[in-house]
This record gives sequence, structure tokens and C-alpha cells, in this order.
Amino acid sequence: MKIVQTPIQGLMIVETESKTDHRGAFSRFYCQDDLQKIIGGSRKIVQINHSRTHAVGAVRGFHYQHSPHAEMKLIRCIKGKVWDVVVDLRSDSPTFLSWYAEELSSSNKRMMIVPEGCAHGFQVLEEDSELLYLHTEFYTPSSEGGIQPTDPALAISWPLSIQDLSGRDRNHPLLTSDFAGLIV
Repeated sequence: MKIVQTPIQGLMIVETESKTDHRGAFSRFYCQDDLQKIIGGSRKIVQINHSRTHAVGAVRGFHYQHSPHAEMKLIRCIKGKVWDVVVDLRSDSPTFLSWYAEELSSSNKRMMIVPEGCAHGFQVLEEDSELLYLHTEFYTPSSEGGIQPTDPALAISWPLSIQDLSGRDRNHPLLTSDFAGLIV
């Protein structure tokens, strides 16, 4: 596993190699030894989620959890291709309100490590794309938060026009000038 730091502190890409032969391929999805220095001693993977999104152009997000249930997410595309986007909402971050995007696909085998205090969303680039999410906190409905993926304050350059957005994601609040960020 090769770990690559992005311009947003704590947001990393993990690149993995696939071993192939005449039978097919093998690749490692997760290795606690390799990733422990990132995840940290007290964090543990406590929940694994799977999503499948049918329509090309569909967007899911942006989602996060407030403290004390803020979570680190490890996200990998296991089928298809998505444009994965993270927005830094940490009040004390030098990249506060900046965003970073990376193409994740079943063929490039990259994994995005999203730190606490960042919101995550993605756009589907291939039909029936599937993501696997590893979480360091349990889903806690009373702590969930979100921002609109079309928020003009973020100026996200989505690669495709948005074709499908849930009512929940469409109704997340827009960022206002008094948004001070998240404390994690």
C-alpha cells in the first residue's frame, strides 16, 4: 500500500497493487498494520457500509457526523467509477472550506481516507457503481450533518450535470457567512 497526502491535511489516497495471473487478480483492501499510523491508536473500524448507485450523474452527499461522533471514513470503489469529493469543514484547518476530488474506480483500486470534520460526497461516472465505506464511528442519526453538493460557496466543478439528488441531500443547508466550521 502506498499512501499519498493530498493538499488537505489528513485527507489521503491509498494506492494498492493487484497481483494478477491466469486465474484472475488479488488485492488487499485493508491492512491494519499498514494503515495504523494514519488511523491512530485509539481509532478502530467499527462499521462497514456498502452503497450502489445506478444512474450516471447521480450525486450522493455531502455527509459528515458532528462530535462526539465525528468519524474517519475509508472509501473504496469496488465496482464502476465515481468522482469522490471531500470538503474540509474543520474550523482550525488552513484549508477550511476547500475541496479535493479524486477518481475512484474498481480498476485503479484507490482508497480515499477522509478525516473527521470533512464532508464526503461523490458523483457516479459509470452505471451501477458501488462503494465500500469503513467507518471509525457508528452511524448516529442525532449527530449527522450535511451540506448541499450544489452550494455556490463551494463552487464544486462536478464533471457531469447532476442527474439525481435525493431530497435529503437537496435539502441540506447552504453554507452561510457565519458558518464557523466544525470542531473535532
